[in-house]
Formats: sequence, structure tokens, C-alpha cells
Amino acid sequence: MKFTHLLGAAALSFGAVFSGAAFAADINGAGASFPAPVYQAWAAAYKEKTGTGLNYQSIGSGGGQNQIVNRTVDFGASDAPMKDDKLESANLLQFPTVIGSVVAIVNLGEDHALTLNGDIIAQIYQGKITKWNDPKIVALNKDAKLPDLAIVPVYRSDSSGTSFVFTSYLSSASSDWKSAVGAATSVQWPAGAGAKGNEGVAGTVKNTKGAIGYVEFIYAAANKLATTDLVNKAGKVVKPETKTFMEAAAAADWKGAKNFAASMIDTAGEGAWPITSATYILLPKNPSSAAQSAEAIKFFDWAYSAEGDAIAEKLHYIPLPDSVADEVRKAWATEVKADGKAVWTN
Repeated sequence: MKFTHLLGAAALSFGAVFSGAAFAADINGAGASFPAPVYQAWAAAYKEKTGTGLNYQSIGSGGGQNQIVNRTVDFGASDAPMKDDKLESANLLQFPTVIGSVVAIVNLGEDHALTLNGDIIAQIYQGKITKWNDPKIVALNKDAKLPDLAIVPVYRSDSSGTSFVFTSYLSSASSDWKSAVGAATSVQWPAGAGAKGNEGVAGTVKNTKGAIGYVEFIYAAANKLATTDLVNKAGKVVKPETKTFMEAAAAADWKGAKNFAASMIDTAGEGAWPITSATYILLPKNPSSAAQSAEAIKFFDWAYSAEGDAIAEKLHYIPLPDSVADEVRKAWATEVKADGKAVWTN
């Protein structure tokens, strides 16, 4: 299994990534903002290497699923695995690209080493905990001087795979949240304010004193936002960092996962970060253009290479184990066909 040591924080500019700016492209994809930084970085390197471009639009997982079902792009991207019946009816192959982690970001106006747990975060987003010096938060942060400041929960206003990952975690950590709100790409948020995309949540939290939000880790790192530690399923306080993300990723049961949808949410490892997930590509099994489908597969085949892995690691994503990438390649070769012929051979 390949989980190489991830590199330190990359001093990169993500203006084009976060604005959704497109490259001149031969391949068209759309969907999740969670993996947008690595897809755009891969696109730049791949174009320089091959001359083939990728136009990836960061519009959210729901938008990516809709666009590929309607066949308006060559591939869709989603952090939330598509339901099995929908994959079948839309004749789509689902496969993972990288593993990432969602973190809680806060703006308390000054630096605080803050620890939260899933139940407290659920109560914040339910409007039951409304001040940062609430006794439940204080109990987890006895050495911190927490302000008497209103909490402003920020959530995704669009249909979002990041929201699916985050609400899946809250549902695992809080039975009340699970029964009252649940896990989905879009839920009825009991409290807070909405913002579009990981970019929007990061920007709103950065500009709102007292805010809390949730984003993929690279958005927190790139915007220099304060993140919280979390109490994981084993009852241990863990930091959002490489080793905790990797421990969660290592717990994934790929062999038992249908359509590659292996869960890494709230795993039992003592050092595991509890909000970790793979992100997925949706590719037609019956493409209208064999050439376009083949180009998309070539791109992701290269992304699984050592060069693609290194780019992902610099952005704090975890590459897939070699064994999983090989199973994906087998699926491309056997399941994606045009006029009865495979569009790509391994």
C-alpha cells in the first residue's frame, strides 16, 4: 500500500483555482470544489507535459452529478458517492482519485488553540450552542480564555459533497443530528448562514468574527485560517495534519466497497482524523465520443503516477494505494466501451 509522507505546506497561489478559472481545454469536467485545487494543478502539469488541456469547473458535487447525467461534460466529480441505482440508470462508472480531509475553521479574532468534538459542532449548527464561552466548549478548553462572542455557523449553500462528508461525520458523532438533520449533499440547516463552494465558506469565515465553517484542508491552509483540533472516535484529541489524515485513510475497506465507495468517516484509529473521505469521478460507460473518453482516462491514469501523486501530496491530499489505482484501471479497460469496444486498454 502506498501512503507516502506528505510534503509540508505549499507556498502556492490559488487565485485561479479558487475563482474557478478554466484552462483552454480538450477535456471537460465539472463538480466538486473539494478536489478542485489538485485537479487544476494536475491540469497545468499535464498540459505542459502532453499538450492536452483540462477545463475543470468547480461548481459543487451536485452540479457535477447533474452535468454528467445530462452528458454536458466528459466527466463529473463528486465527493458524495452517487447512489448505486443512479449509477446504474445513468450508466456511469464511479472511481476515486485522491483522499482529502475536511476541517473546522474558526475566526475568534485572535489565536486560540481550540478543541471541539462532533457533538458540540452538531449543537452549534443546530443553534443550541450560541456563544464561544459556552460551558460545553469551555470544558474541552480549560486553559483557553474563550470570548463572550456569538457563534456564526457557516455552511454550504450549494449542493455539496463537502457537506455530505461533514454531515456524515455529524451524524456519526451525534444521534440527535442524525435523526433531526441527517447526512446529504444538501440539508435543512437549523442555524447559520450559507456560502457557495469551499471558496465561499473560507472567505465568509475569514471575514466574519465569531464564525465557524468547514472546508477541505487546503482551503484552510491557503487562506491561513485557524483550524480546530477534534476529539475522535477513540476519545483522543487529534490535530488536522498529515499523520492523522493518513491514519484515517489507511482504515478504508476498499475490498468491501461497492463502486469504490469506501468510508473513512469517524474511523476507530487512535490517531485518525474523523472527517476524511475519498473524492470521486463519474465517467460514462457508454461515451458518445470514444476519443474524448480515452483522453479523460489517460489524464487520470497519469494522475495516478508518481508525478501526479507528488502534486497531490504538496496540496495535502493523500494518493490512492497502488492496489486501488490498479483496480480502477481494470474497470476502465472492461467497463467503458463505445460501440462495444473498449476505449482504453491497460
